[in-house]
Amino acid sequence: MQLPSLATRYGAWLALASGAACSLAFAPGALFPLAVVCPAVLALLWEGAPPRRAAALGFAFGAGLFLSGTYWIYTAVHVFGRAPIWLAIFLMLGLVAIMATYYALAGWLLARFLPRPGVMRHLLALPALWVLMEWLRGWLFSGFPWLETGYAHSDSPLAGFAPLGGIHLVTLASMVTAGALVSSLLGGARERVTAIVVVASLWTTGVALRERSWTDPVGSDISVAIVQGAIPQDLKWEESHRAETLRLYRSMTEQVLGTDLIVWPEAALPSLAHEAGPYLAGLWEEAEEQGSDLMLGLLRYDELTGRYYNGLLALSGGEAGWYYKRRLVPFGEFFPVPAFMRRWMRLMSLTYVDMSPGADDQPPLKAAGQKIGVTICYEDAYGSEQLAVLEEATLLVNVTNNAWFGDSTAPHQQLQMARFRALEAGRYLVRATSNGISGIIGPDGTVVERATQFVPEVLEGRVRPFAGLTPYARTGNWPVLVLSFCVCALSAYFGRRRGAPSTPDA
Repeated sequence: MQLPSLATRYGAWLALASGAACSLAFAPGALFPLAVVCPAVLALLWEGAPPRRAAALGFAFGAGLFLSGTYWIYTAVHVFGRAPIWLAIFLMLGLVAIMATYYALAGWLLARFLPRPGVMRHLLALPALWVLMEWLRGWLFSGFPWLETGYAHSDSPLAGFAPLGGIHLVTLASMVTAGALVSSLLGGARERVTAIVVVASLWTTGVALRERSWTDPVGSDISVAIVQGAIPQDLKWEESHRAETLRLYRSMTEQVLGTDLIVWPEAALPSLAHEAGPYLAGLWEEAEEQGSDLMLGLLRYDELTGRYYNGLLALSGGEAGWYYKRRLVPFGEFFPVPAFMRRWMRLMSLTYVDMSPGADDQPPLKAAGQKIGVTICYEDAYGSEQLAVLEEATLLVNVTNNAWFGDSTAPHQQLQMARFRALEAGRYLVRATSNGISGIIGPDGTVVERATQFVPEVLEGRVRPFAGLTPYARTGNWPVLVLSFCVCALSAYFGRRRGAPSTPDA
């Protein structure tokens, strides 16, 4: 079964629509079957396509996915960042084009080097190539791992593979399922049977793995409280609103003094840490008297180096410790632009000062008798970033400022990624956000407690410290990546031996 006429006449539009529909597989839509069906549609359009045509189809799919899935970049840059409309559109479309190029590269490589249609192509080469493509776009040029296919499976049986091999193994299982769907449509009886057996084995294994616990509880439960101030981003830094913000965070914190651990979101206060010194000192004293430890998201200026940091301050037992964000957001926290552009940004009253990244080897913070692995903002999109601290950390904390995104899909997508970080590590994750979605995530990736979005709220709950390492925590991404590379290399080799190079471009 070939689709040459369909792919030629309407292929680009079908690919674009499939990419857009695929965005609904992720939260808040959470229609995870679309993460199988939509890539399968693209794979069908790639059948028989020459390399340049396959690249164009891949680009259309990627453009549809990111136009629909990351439209909120415009909201962050223009509505709350106050950048001109043309600049916000330029940055949004620029990111979409860059991301779509990875899917174009995958299509070109598949058509140029990998096998002709058959089980080897659909069940091996395509899934392995897709994993390598998503891994590449997740780290190259600082990376953007948003909307990786595996994330759509936070509530499907395939999530059971996360502690075994991380998000890329979940993606691999999803794409093998997509390839099996293509093989069952295009192949004969033998191919259909093979596809059914492979999919049944994958999904039943996923169900069994979801019941498996890889880490062990240690010690007693601790009480935690998340302070979600829900200050609108456009009011937060207004001088007239500053006193109200300080009063709100103090009063909400005082409500739960006596809780073992109290967590504020990223950059909770509209001031630098040293400017709020007396305020923080008074709050710390109250917390110590009531037996509470604090973890506070604050911006810090280092007078010795003249650098600014996005940090999390832990106040525990008379000791203070800092974690500084390592993964900074391009055009949000640092600006890779020439000097003349910075002068223009200054004249336009736009932010133009760069944050500095923290060191790569920062140890866990100590609070509430625990060693806590910390991430700030979209650092929780990088699974391998937290691996180094898991030998010691018994609890995870992520703080973020979601006020930049308004009522968009971004906070839901980020919560979905955070769920995988807890699942990969086999630990509780306490997630404090400025206006939602704050929550407590269990070691199995389920949301145990969840705050109401856009509402000032103190979310209370209990968490259990966990120790031990999941298989993914021991090995990281390398087993899946090496396996995928070897599969692609062998598929290309055996495909060429069988005379498999695709139809060249006309």
